[in-house]
Amino acid sequence: MLLADFGTSYCKLLETDATAPPCLIPTRSIDKKLKVDIATGHNGKRYATKYVNELTALARGGLRLIEENSFTLLDCGSRDIKYVAYSDGKIKDMGWNAECGASMGFTIELLEKYYTLDFASMAIPKNSFSVTCGVLGMSHIFDAVVTGESEEAAVAKFVKGIAINAYNFAKRPEKLYLSGGLCDNPLFVGSFPCPVVSLGRFVLLEGLQATTSVTSR
Repeated sequence: MLLADFGTSYCKLLETDATAPPCLIPTRSIDKKLKVDIATGHNGKRYATKYVNELTALARGGLRLIEENSFTLLDCGSRDIKYVAYSDGKIKDMGWNAECGASMGFTIELLEKYYTLDFASMAIPKNSFSVTCGVLGMSHIFDAVVTGESEEAAVAKFVKGIAINAYNFAKRPEKLYLSGGLCDNPLFVGSFPCPVVSLGRFVLLEGLQATTSVTSR
């Protein structure tokens, strides 16, 4: 069975009958004629026989990967942010922000390439910009650079601002589980004001695998 998480920037594919790990493909490179068995993600309905809502996939994936009964799992994608919160094994709260979270992950990746930055070597700043939108928030970087701040320092404040905005959106948990491509960004992960456990890019695929278990019963 072929499962897929069709994100805005990247697509994650998993063949459940194979031993190979999930593969990551730029969304722009996906064959338009591709058809998968079960999918989630922004573009999932175009390619799937069965579509699963992203929050549902996130929630089920969290249950498969997290041993605790009470937790908050935040997914930061290229286009939006979303979270689910569990209490005693039951969903307590959830949220999905596609507007004020606009293109946060995409913008961070764009800035990394444009300024030729290495987020793994950048120090986490003490202060941050107030960022509620990845696209509009870039003006803080430009203004700071004009006044003499280095590009690296300005981008670091921007990234920390995005992390704090996402943390506030998830209702400020004492501990946070993180999903999505930004799990690979040490600057972003380290900018949260709470302990963070990174689960990687394939949490929603885990949720789709849980869906196959439910439908096969």
